[in-house]
Amino acid sequence: MKKKLLSVLLAATLTAGVFSGCGGKDASSDASTTLKVGASLTPHAEILKKAKPILEKEGVTLEIVEIEDSVTPNTGLLEGSLDANYFQHQPYLDDFNKENNSDLVSAGSIHYEPFGIYAGKTKSLDELPDGATVAVPNNVTNEARALLLLEQEGLLKLKEGVDIKATVNDIVENKKNIKFEEVAPEQLVRSLPDVDVAVINGNYAIEGGLHVKDALAVESDQSVAAKTYANIVAVQKKDKDNAAVKKLVEVLQGEEIQKFIEEEYDGAVVPIH
Repeated sequence: MKKKLLSVLLAATLTAGVFSGCGGKDASSDASTTLKVGASLTPHAEILKKAKPILEKEGVTLEIVEIEDSVTPNTGLLEGSLDANYFQHQPYLDDFNKENNSDLVSAGSIHYEPFGIYAGKTKSLDELPDGATVAVPNNVTNEARALLLLEQEGLLKLKEGVDIKATVNDIVENKKNIKFEEVAPEQLVRSLPDVDVAVINGNYAIEGGLHVKDALAVESDQSVAAKTYANIVAVQKKDKDNAAVKKLVEVLQGEEIQKFIEEEYDGAVVPIH
């Protein structure tokens, strides 16, 4: 009888543990839920910190895990150490899923970070010399975005229709004989003294102390990139309809956070309306 009672108590304890937070499990039935969200330092973690007290009032405790690389947030989701992440756009997630045979999904789009061309040794695009060295991100989706911006500014021409799948092999016209230096996105700001110009992701430009108003060129808000590269909250497929996750997205898309983004980042981060 004692053994049977212990078994019942143990089962009850384990069940309570499962529903005490999200933790990669179904937490939609709990009134108070903890969400562990991996985010890059700027602007994602900053935006989440602003959202944290709002979510607290809605019964969701937000635990923010600041991550400096662009792989760990997704592997953390797969391993279950994170409930969600907020750092990437859909094309990057698609590539990650393809490479890792995973099925992580977007729970909602939050903001867009315009790419910019920033001065290194050369201080204007008009002065860009023949054979100039241009630093671009070294991952596929962001390199394509950099090439599209360079095309937007008339510095090269790409094969028709390649859009977000563009690579340097798709360049059909390169009048300035630009030499491309592929650099990890987080190292692009540091590369500026060694290159003529660099095409830099919005969040890394902010972290490096750059201002979008000082960029030599910025992605048009009507560009393919603007319509494609919105930053998302990503989750495991089974958690897409989780009540706490939905509440997180709702708050991040809400008026208070949108206003914060507009006022805090001065055009370097643009909310998705």
